[in-house]
Amino acid sequence: MSSTAPVANAADAFLQPTDNVAISFWIISIAMIAATFFFFAEASTVRSHWKTSLHVGALVTLVAGVHYMYMREYWVQVHKSPIVYRYVDWSITVPLQMIEFNLILKAAGKATSPGMFWRLLGGTVVMLFCGYCGEIQAFPPWPAFIGGMAGWGFILFEIFSGEAGGTAADCSEAVMTSFNYMRMIVTVGWSIYPLGYLFGYLLGQVDDVYLNVTYNIADFVNKIGFVLACWSCAKSDSEHGEALLG
Repeated sequence: MSSTAPVANAADAFLQPTDNVAISFWIISIAMIAATFFFFAEASTVRSHWKTSLHVGALVTLVAGVHYMYMREYWVQVHKSPIVYRYVDWSITVPLQMIEFNLILKAAGKATSPGMFWRLLGGTVVMLFCGYCGEIQAFPPWPAFIGGMAGWGFILFEIFSGEAGGTAADCSEAVMTSFNYMRMIVTVGWSIYPLGYLFGYLLGQVDDVYLNVTYNIADFVNKIGFVLACWSCAKSDSEHGEALLG
């Protein structure tokens, strides 16, 4: 896996068999678009109180799919990390993912306060704002890294020990299982991003080629896998409800 020089002619502006980063961008973009169609279609097969959750999940993959198209073009043209595109993507998709914690609890019939959403959103804003400002050198890199970690840590506290985590503990097995998968993605899956910032940007031990492929794979799991957890919960609850009515 190796990087090449910026394109010198029009033919090089397309996918090359040796450019594994560009290929990974393309695969992920198509996967996101396919997932979007799947989630929108599946929304018609679940009970009404789950439809919003699947529609929001489809928006997550749709927004990511569009941004991955642009990220692929940026990489093919200049062979540098598409930092701005990534953060624009995350600034939209991550808040939507935070909304999902609220939506599945509401769909499960649990009372949730507006404060839960605003706390998750606040942690998201701090995490992304500090990370972006650090990478574009608007803030000193190390303080920005610490600020981003603090935002992420606040999110983890809320979904494990805060209102979100406490409310989920009283839900059905299907909801709790999906909630646990979502928490695992936010915990383990999201760890890829601060690790990439640390080893790629701060320490310079990972080059853009490996860093972008890793980020792309992480986004595949952290977005599509996250929404699949919501979909699984919606399907299980809907099937259980139909069985009771039958």
